[in-house]
Amino acid sequence: MKYRSFNLLIGTTCILITLLIIQGCKKWTEVKPGSEYSISEVFSDVSNATSAVIGAYDELQGDNGYGIRISLYYPYDSDEGIVSGNIDNGRRGVGRYQLLLTNSEITNPFRQLYRGIEKANLCIEQIPLMQLYTTGSDDQKKELRRLYAEALTLRAQFYLELIRNWGDVPAPMIPSYKQANLFIFQSDRDSTYDKLLTDLAAAKELLPWRTEVARNERITKGAAMALRARIALYRGGYALRKNGVIERKSDYIKYYTIARDECAELMAKRTEHTLNPSFDNVWKNVTSFKYDPLGEILFEVGAGGGNSNSDSRMGNYDGPNVNAASRYGAGGGGVIMLPCYFYAFDSVDTRRDVTVTSYQVPSATNIKSQRRLGELNTGKYRRDWRVPLLPGSVLNVGYNWVLIRFSDVLLMFAEAENEINGSPTAAAITAFEEVRKRAYKGNESSIGITPSTKDAFFTAIVNERYLEFGHEGIRKFDLIRWNLLAQKLAEARTKLQQIRDRQAPYSFVPQYIYWKNTGEEIQYYTESNTAATAVPWYRPTQVPNPATGWTRVDWAQQLTSANSIDNLPLWQGFARFFVSGKSELFPYDQATLDSYQGRLTQNPGY
Repeated sequence: MKYRSFNLLIGTTCILITLLIIQGCKKWTEVKPGSEYSISEVFSDVSNATSAVIGAYDELQGDNGYGIRISLYYPYDSDEGIVSGNIDNGRRGVGRYQLLLTNSEITNPFRQLYRGIEKANLCIEQIPLMQLYTTGSDDQKKELRRLYAEALTLRAQFYLELIRNWGDVPAPMIPSYKQANLFIFQSDRDSTYDKLLTDLAAAKELLPWRTEVARNERITKGAAMALRARIALYRGGYALRKNGVIERKSDYIKYYTIARDECAELMAKRTEHTLNPSFDNVWKNVTSFKYDPLGEILFEVGAGGGNSNSDSRMGNYDGPNVNAASRYGAGGGGVIMLPCYFYAFDSVDTRRDVTVTSYQVPSATNIKSQRRLGELNTGKYRRDWRVPLLPGSVLNVGYNWVLIRFSDVLLMFAEAENEINGSPTAAAITAFEEVRKRAYKGNESSIGITPSTKDAFFTAIVNERYLEFGHEGIRKFDLIRWNLLAQKLAEARTKLQQIRDRQAPYSFVPQYIYWKNTGEEIQYYTESNTAATAVPWYRPTQVPNPATGWTRVDWAQQLTSANSIDNLPLWQGFARFFVSGKSELFPYDQATLDSYQGRLTQNPGY
């Protein structure tokens, strides 16, 4: 979503913050450039300090941030979706878990995350040292404390991304100009997480609520609280350790309690953040740059500028395939949602047709056509929902990447309550069902009976998060913290074969479907038009008689042949090189290892 007051600052901050960083790497030259800013000059007033903090926000963005690589490459392959195309030493190497140490897709985002940490560290050090921090007006002091808290929260987000992808990472908490050696040893992730949790506890006390400040993408209290809950669950979850063992620490309940308490506090403040009553509307707001007065989105990465440094590629890389000559412009197809994910949704779950798209727009006529079952794409950031439209081959569509939504707060609360108490409490069940009822809007009686035992309720949480957060960069990392990634990938392979062969529990899946266009839209052939059969997905093949005017497309049949996943059947090609005890983490790239000169230990299995 675009809020000019924020994005204009982003556009003017790059030069300022670059000059700031120069101070951390000072060259002993005779002449001082006339345009150089000293640290004291940068942190001389509220305006300059604001620019410095927004310089740290910059490192969330762009192609090497949440503009495409961290958001759209790193979460795959999983049991929800995969990167399309054949394996390479790039994004598909990431997706297939065949990561070479020369893969630039892990090198460049790694470096950008550390640039963000360096900028945040400077702000965290310098803002409290400003004279105005203690002697300024009440408004100046309040704003500087907010900026300090924003920097703490940003640093926590940068470190979370580093830790969940690389494990134990070097964790400088002071700016580089204060470090005796820039290439420091790795820190134990638990101690880093503990530091971040402490920082976020302080940050939330200094940040305003969403409704107390101007509307933009800057961090507010709810974002820090939700991020603290998320980090606490990672701290209390399973992780691949440097000894090659996947384990969680014995004190994990302490961290589930932190998560539960943060979520409970947020849930008690529904005037600030709550669910949008329409799942569809959440994403149409994002793609139309509309502000949600209910505040379901607590934390998002602002995008803008139409370039690879500050904008995003959602809607260009992902979403349904759209032809450049159509009214929508080129885009889509970079992420394939698995058939078993499509069929994980109940037929009346409104999330299915938002999260997964089964159509494409292949020509300038703007007419949609039907895709095959193994070619389904994502839908939350689809280009054809963008208002205003961007025709042609525009790469940067301007969508913000959503980091945390209120439904995540509800489900984190339910998960933590269940773990702490040994069974789901009434409050946990209510939170869980609130998410489900929104998904089944109009068919709330179909949500089923919520389990009442610990293990069954946990299984329900695992499945609900699967359905709620498809293509939001969450699923793979959830599975890792539950130690379920290997199991769920194996289950997905089995389910794909069952769908292919139309075996139970997928005997209802049609081998083929028949469709035609009504105007630009797709009409499906069904033998009846009740709610459950308005689309043909949930009944064996229905053949129109006569078939004239209808087009037949492979559905389950498409899974019987090799496809574009390394010229292998889909069930064999996705996550092809995954190895448990190795693939839960990325390797450090070779250039980084060389730079650290033995102070960095490679992750297990690489």
